[in-house]
Amino acid sequence: MSNPYELDIAMQPEAVLAQINNPLPDSLHHLKLTDYDRIVLTGMGSSDYALIPVERALIAAGLPVWRIDAGRLLDMPNLVTGNTLMWATSQSGMSGEIVALLRQGNRPKTLIGLTNDENSELGKQADILITLKSGDEATVSSKSYLNTLIACYRTLAVLLGQSEKAVCASVVSGLDTIKNLVPERDIVQPFADALFRAPQQRVAYIATGSYASSALTGALITKEASKISAEGFIGGEFRHGPLETSGAGMLAVLLGKPGDATLEKLAAEMQANGTTVVTIGEAPFAGSALLPVPQGSELLQLICGFIYIEHLTVVLASRNGFVAGQFLYGQKITVAV
Repeated sequence: MSNPYELDIAMQPEAVLAQINNPLPDSLHHLKLTDYDRIVLTGMGSSDYALIPVERALIAAGLPVWRIDAGRLLDMPNLVTGNTLMWATSQSGMSGEIVALLRQGNRPKTLIGLTNDENSELGKQADILITLKSGDEATVSSKSYLNTLIACYRTLAVLLGQSEKAVCASVVSGLDTIKNLVPERDIVQPFADALFRAPQQRVAYIATGSYASSALTGALITKEASKISAEGFIGGEFRHGPLETSGAGMLAVLLGKPGDATLEKLAAEMQANGTTVVTIGEAPFAGSALLPVPQGSELLQLICGFIYIEHLTVVLASRNGFVAGQFLYGQKITVAV
């Protein structure tokens, strides 16, 4: 029987559609990024990682941007000035660090709040409130994370004067693909089986570009959902020490655009040393196994790629003897700082 985490995964197509049909606030359309001396993007865990594509796009537009998790921002409060645009993301709106940040002295000129609960601390304090509309979520982030990604891309399009309708259309065009992927858990079973043929099972998610959001969040939910040791890396970070942990007993999941030189080389080297390597993307790196995503829309690729990762966490939990998504020591909303 499906557990609460698996039920949340199954409800993702409906949650995605709810987000697409949720209008962004009119005030967002009147906001000018050049009116601020800096833009600070903040959140914790997957809420922070979902902001990576936003960070990259704003930097590419030549804007002064800091993406810093809310815990570190608490330690460096002077980063927020009276002329700062702060974009805070928290699926619950009640994460301990976010609440502490909102209650400390430094108030930005404008606060964009992205949350699932408009009555939360973040929801109440936001000058511009964007809601996720992902519904209740029992355990590990699934539908709330996908909706966070979609809301981020929609908001980003408005802020940069691009077509928000095109963002929504790209997701709607792939809705059937999303629906078809949700029940296809068996496709990742061989990778879990291969991992458990060796002792000391471990998982590495390695990505470049905006796909880094999936690598870092993927490692987070793998630990939460399956209790398997997992880490996320951005590109060449993996070579600076972690490469020594590869080999038999490691599953390496690579995410990036076809032909990425860093990932091509890593895939070849790790397959040679006995690492099980799988690519989530349009084409496999160095002939590795492939979990395919649709061509074109980066957002749709992130959504579909993450569904594969969710499936992987479920089958890994089963092989590891745990109920997928069941917390042993923590809880859904981390209120402690």
